[in-house]
Amino acid sequence: MNTFFCSDNSREAGEDIIGSASNYQTYILVECPPPWSPEAIHSRWVPENLQMLVKEIKQEKLPISFLLISNNSSHKVEQTTLLIYQKKEGLSNGYHKQEFCLRNIEQVATVVKKWLRGGSDSEVETSTTRDILICTHGSRDRCCARYGNPFYFHATTSVSSLGLDNVRVWKSSHIGGHRFAPTAIDFPTGRYYGGLDQESFKSILTRSGDIDFLTKVYRGWGILPNAIQVLERELILRHGWDWFDYNVTGKIIQQNLEEKMVLGEITFEKPDSSVYCYQAKLVKDEAKALKIKASCSSTQESMVVNYTVDSLWLASTKLATCSK
Repeated sequence: MNTFFCSDNSREAGEDIIGSASNYQTYILVECPPPWSPEAIHSRWVPENLQMLVKEIKQEKLPISFLLISNNSSHKVEQTTLLIYQKKEGLSNGYHKQEFCLRNIEQVATVVKKWLRGGSDSEVETSTTRDILICTHGSRDRCCARYGNPFYFHATTSVSSLGLDNVRVWKSSHIGGHRFAPTAIDFPTGRYYGGLDQESFKSILTRSGDIDFLTKVYRGWGILPNAIQVLERELILRHGWDWFDYNVTGKIIQQNLEEKMVLGEITFEKPDSSVYCYQAKLVKDEAKALKIKASCSSTQESMVVNYTVDSLWLASTKLATCSK
């Protein structure tokens, strides 16, 4: 019997992966060596106090994502890295990072509780880093093992060969979207990618090359609502790699009851302080609807209908004033 792989199935069906980035206010990333259980927080090395904290946060439905991360030296070092990425308010380029270097994973829950109350005293000063999380959570979905693990290996090699000292690559527990494996989140921006190969990964790392490839691998920006992620991709293709230097905010202005039509807005600020506001009508493209299995373990197919930009217009402009 042939083993089913949801990632192969999605690629063969030609699924458009845009608009699939998760939208969280906060990411709490805890260094913890594999193996990880299907529910990562129940893994062998995760202490009970942290399991209880995650349970409480889920019950309160706070917009927080807990992820386990590791790298090739996680099982050898006598310390635990804790990263907290908090979404910036207003026009922004993503998330603000706080990094903690703890003696062991048992300390994580105490530090996170203190952080949630608005205080922290063990933050370490770190240089500006780019943390790229690659889902390798094979116990959750076999595609994340089949495609995530080898991709992680080659990704670390790529970063090293390019001499990018400020980029750290991490294995990560489930980030959503198994069927887009190998999947990744690029922090501090919080952009999601899927169906990656080494060529597209190098372009993302260096922000160079023909930007049209993003139509295949870009899942969207986690600071934006899912429908607005579709609009953002359209603007990326218009502005090119310069877009990644802009501060952005986006929102849904209006949507009908069935959510088949959305009126959306993106405002962005260029480095010269000029501000532009685009609005767009987004409609669900029924012609491109797909029946697809969401994961390798899915017993039945789900209908997937994505938004497309029906019309786009410049709503307002505020040009920078030059001082002599």
